[in-house]
Parts: sequence; structure tokens; C-alpha cells
Amino acid sequence: MKRILLTICAAAGLLLACNNKEDKTDGTTTPEVKEEAWVPVDSATMMKNMMEYGTPGPMHSLLASWDGTWTGEMTMWDYEGATPYTAATTAVNTMLMDGKYQSSTHSGNMMGMPFEGRSIMGYDNATKKFTSAWIDNFSTGIMIMSGTWDDASKTMTLTGTTPDINRPGKECNMREIFRVVDENTQYMEMYGPDHRNGKEYKMFEIKMTRKKK
Repeated sequence: MKRILLTICAAAGLLLACNNKEDKTDGTTTPEVKEEAWVPVDSATMMKNMMEYGTPGPMHSLLASWDGTWTGEMTMWDYEGATPYTAATTAVNTMLMDGKYQSSTHSGNMMGMPFEGRSIMGYDNATKKFTSAWIDNFSTGIMIMSGTWDDASKTMTLTGTTPDINRPGKECNMREIFRVVDENTQYMEMYGPDHRNGKEYKMFEIKMTRKKK
């Protein structure tokens, strides 16, 4: 096993040492692709890393502090400058798997139709980022976003992509700003491309208030 690892590392070293490769057909060069050499890790170190990776920390406690039932006042715009319309929503947040992830179930009525959405949010100890996955009954795709928490402003900024229904096979860039106003008040804004010109605009905003137990 040790010899195999040394052979792999040596091969990786050769890849790193190579210069730009000349294309034989037209004499042009292709950019050098540098691959980072694999660093062997012993079993004890791997076990230690796994334990740290799977142990909830302060950011997971932050997520847990948002558990509960929240009512939302939602305002939406179809495009930049459009007449806004509103909807009432409800969200129930619950921590899962010994405090590692937060599940959120959303419900309401939008455009005269019942709405249901679900998300899973977690904090990755390795990447030091929050990651969320969102699904709802108005679509068949999954929106994936990730970002960081700024404790000074009590704000989380997430960016990611979702399938573009107007351009099959492509994705839309999305941006979310989530702010904690106080213990029982939160505010969220979602930004995405205007279908008329592709420029980013505020698609909707929600003010959320936690119900008293």
C-alpha cells in the first residue's frame, strides 16, 4: 500500500512539473492544468477529522435558535417595476440528526393556488459555509445555495443556481439575503434574473415573525 501511495504521489509530481503542451494539429498551446498532489493521511488523523466534521458547533446552535413556527408577510414582483402582490405564509423549522441540519416546511397560498416548499439547511464544518437545498410544488427542480454568516450585521448571504425554465438546459444565478432583526423577527430578500433582460432584481421579500409558544 505504501509503495502504491508513493507511486501515485510521484505521478502527481510529474503532472505538476509539466509545461504547457503543444497541440500537434495547429501549433497552439493548451493551458497547463495543475493538479494538487494527494497527501496521504493515516487512519488516526482521518478518524479525528471525521469526528470534528460531524460535531455540531456554534453555527449549528445558531440554526437551532431559529426553530419554531413562523408567520410570513410576503411581497413579490414579476419583474423590475411590476405591481407587487402579497401572500401570507407559514414556516415550521426543526433541527434534525442531533442538531446537524435544519428542516423547514413552508405553506401558503400564491396566485390562488396552494403552495408548499421545503428546505434543508446545514453548516459545513469543512467549507465553513452554510448550504441549503430548496424544493416546492410549483417546480420540479432543486435550488442549491451556499454562503456565510456575518455576525456583526446578523446577516447571511447565500448565492447559487436554479434551473432556468425559460432557457432549457441552463441555470439562473440566485442570491438571498437573510437578516435576523431580533429573536422573533427575521427578514429575507431573494434576487434573480428579470425574464425581460436577464438583469438581477428583487423577486420577493418576506418578513417573518415567530409565533409565541
